Amino acid sequence: MPHNRQRKVAVINDFCGFGRCSLATSIPIISAMKLQCCPLPTAVFSNHTGFERFFFTDYTAHMNEYMDEWKALDLRFEGILTGFLGSPAQIDIVKRFFELFVTDRTVTVIDPVMGDYGKLYPTYDPALAEAMKTLLPYADILTPNLTEACILTDTPYTPDADGEMLYALCEQLSSCGPKKIVISGLERGEDLENFVYEAGKAPFVHREHKVGPCRSGTGDVFSSMLTADTVNGVPLTEAVVHASAFIAKVLRRTVELGLPKTDGLCFEEFLTEL
Repeated sequence: MPHNRQRKVAVINDFCGFGRCSLATSIPIISAMKLQCCPLPTAVFSNHTGFERFFFTDYTAHMNEYMDEWKALDLRFEGILTGFLGSPAQIDIVKRFFELFVTDRTVTVIDPVMGDYGKLYPTYDPALAEAMKTLLPYADILTPNLTEACILTDTPYTPDADGEMLYALCEQLSSCGPKKIVISGLERGEDLENFVYEAGKAPFVHREHKVGPCRSGTGDVFSSMLTADTVNGVPLTEAVVHASAFIAKVLRRTVELGLPKTDGLCFEEFLTEL
């Protein structure tokens, strides 16, 4: 089909009109990396939930019909990236999406956005976290933070997890499906670390100096770049270094501008470098 003459990445996530996260981040970044980004919204927000107030509407009731139209067009994707999912029903829809669209040329990246600092996000509950585990067999690459890796493996959270523990977490996660795993955003003093696991290889660790406070959308920048680079044939370790260095550079500029944490990363000034 002529539609498939250009490589495409489907991104299943919510859309926020302001705040630089989720689809509003993935669309420009993946596009700048020379891939067509095709968004499937799970919800629409005026601005993300880190603000004191926001408008939103749930899109669950429309997601199946939306993807059915893509199937009717015979769209094919070289990459699929999933982000925040708000209900077990949405997780079931994502499974159906994988079953409809994954081929032997598709890279599937699951970012299991569930919690941080040892706790589930307020919108999550244990039942939803259990449902997230059922997506693991569909993942080629999994990008949890330490909290999410612990939740997915029923492991007590330890903020200063060492390399041995991280490797054990990845081994357990990999036994459920994904052969490539990045445990992201590990705090190591003044640095942030990414622990990269690839089945059959020695683990790879990359650190960048921590710049300013944690900001919304940083993980979305990371997973979007990782997905695009991987689809473009970049080895996983190089993709992690690329994303980490880009985020550190953008964060320095964001701090210079004095932007509120809720406003995310001002990556627009650097898109042409991708």
